[in-house]
Amino acid sequence: MGLRARGVGALPNLIRSLRKEAHPKPTNQQSLPSLRRAFSLYDQINLIDNVPDDQLRFQRYTETGFRVNGVDYEGSLLCVGNMLMSWAPTKFSHVTPDSLSIFQIVRPIPEILILGTGRNIEPVDPELRHFIRSTGMKLEAVDSRNAISTYNILNEEGRIVAAALLPYGAS
Repeated sequence: MGLRARGVGALPNLIRSLRKEAHPKPTNQQSLPSLRRAFSLYDQINLIDNVPDDQLRFQRYTETGFRVNGVDYEGSLLCVGNMLMSWAPTKFSHVTPDSLSIFQIVRPIPEILILGTGRNIEPVDPELRHFIRSTGMKLEAVDSRNAISTYNILNEEGRIVAAALLPYGAS
C-alpha cells in the first residue's frame, strides 16, 4: 500500500511539470519579420506556381504576342475561363462591340472582362463600355502587361473571368 500512496502523491507533481513543459514561457519577445517586407508583390504572385494543367496561365508577353502554358501565340487573344482563341483586332481602335459579340452568347457570363489595351492604357469608347455592361460584365481596361497578371490572379481564384488582349506592341 505504501507504493500506491507514493504514486498517487506523485501524480499531481507530474501533471504540473507536464503543464510547464507544454507552455514554456518565451524568453525573447521579439516578433517575426513580416514576409510582405521580404518579398515584392511580383514575387508573392509568382509563388503561386502550382496551377492545374487545364487552367490557362500567362507566362510572358512580347511586342507581338503572349506565352500561355508554355506555348507562344502571335497576335491578339480572347480568353474566356480556360478557353483561348485568336482575336481579330490588331490595335485598340479595332476593339468594337462587334469584335466582342461572342459575349452575347457565352454562358456562364464572366464576372469581369479585362481589356488589355497594348502598351498604354486607352480611354474606352462609351458605346463599347455600354455594350460590355449590357452583357452583365464589369470592365477593367489596363495595359496588356497588367491585364495578363490580373487575369492569372482572378483565374487562379476560381472566378469566371474573361480577357481581350492586344499584344504589348499594339498601338
